[in-house]
Amino acid sequence: MDARMAIIGMLKHLLEESVVLHQQGAGYYSCTPLIQRYNKLLGQARALFPAGDGLIGTFEAQRETDPNDPADKMKVMQAIRVEVGQLISLLESLGAAGPAGGAAA
Repeated sequence: MDARMAIIGMLKHLLEESVVLHQQGAGYYSCTPLIQRYNKLLGQARALFPAGDGLIGTFEAQRETDPNDPADKMKVMQAIRVEVGQLISLLESLGAAGPAGGAAA
């Protein structure tokens, strides 16, 4: 398995974990482990794009905050879920386009 496929698999699992935590309720979980893992996987995904620009440049590391307010916690979780989903889509399209198409993405 190549690095791209490993990152995709880990991102998909991270997305599943975020759903489980969301179902537990905002008062019962910490956002920090999910944010830290997303940031690490984003760093690995960036390494797949030699120029570091293009679509991968639209992704930013998330601030490692763990708000106390459940509404704020939900916003952080929504941001992570959106970013993870979009990153999965980008990495999957990189495989479909091949290395040359991915570098131009």
